[in-house]
Amino acid sequence: MTFVVGASCIKCKHTDCVEVCPVDCFYEGPNMLVINPDECIDCALCEPECPVNAIFAEDEVPEDQVEFIALNAELAAAWPNITEMKPALEDAKQWADAEGKIKYLERDWPA
Repeated sequence: MTFVVGASCIKCKHTDCVEVCPVDCFYEGPNMLVINPDECIDCALCEPECPVNAIFAEDEVPEDQVEFIALNAELAAAWPNITEMKPALEDAKQWADAEGKIKYLERDWPA
């Protein structure tokens, strides 16, 4: 099993989770993070660190976010690895409780 980053991370991109990950399985996109399911060791250290509750055990992903299981795997293969904590996005607080954030997901990492 693995952990999955869900919709709440979009437009927030807090990196508290990155700081505690013992295997560096987080990958950074323009406006969210994802977890590489092939690298995650299911340690659960990241889940309580997320200030917007965007991380779920794979078998506990909310029904309306199941697509994020595949998205995490897909995007982890395309985005660079992140191993150190960085500041959240500038307007993260305003987006923390927003609904329907999937439409704001930016897939293309700047060159």
